[in-house]
Amino acid sequence: MGNKVAHVEIRARDADAARAFYGELFDWSFPEAPEPGYTYIETGLPDAVPGGIGRAQGGGQGHVTFFVDVADVEAALAKAASLGASIVLPATSVPGVTFGLFADPQGYVVGVSHNG
Repeated sequence: MGNKVAHVEIRARDADAARAFYGELFDWSFPEAPEPGYTYIETGLPDAVPGGIGRAQGGGQGHVTFFVDVADVEAALAKAASLGASIVLPATSVPGVTFGLFADPQGYVVGVSHNG
C-alpha cells in the first residue's frame, strides 16, 4: 500500500506577503501554529490536506513542498538518500510530529513526516 500526502507547506522569504496573496486568491485564513511566524492554512473545507505558511529557513529562497506520511522518518530519509536524494533537513521532532526534508535527484524538495 502507498503512502498518503499528509501536509503541504509554503516557506516564503516574506511569509506575511504570501499569506496576503494566497488568502486573497483562495479565500484562506491562517490560524497561528506553535512555531513563531508559522501559520496553518484554513481552507474552510472539511477534507482538505492540512498545510501551513512560514518563513524560509536560514534566509533561503523558500519553497513549496508536500509531506508524505511514513512509518519511520529516519528510515525514509535514508532510503531517499540511497536512491540519490540529498538530505535538506534531518529528522526533526516537535510536539506531535517528526519530519524531515530531502531534495530528490533533480533538486525538488519533498518532506516526510510521522504524527505521534
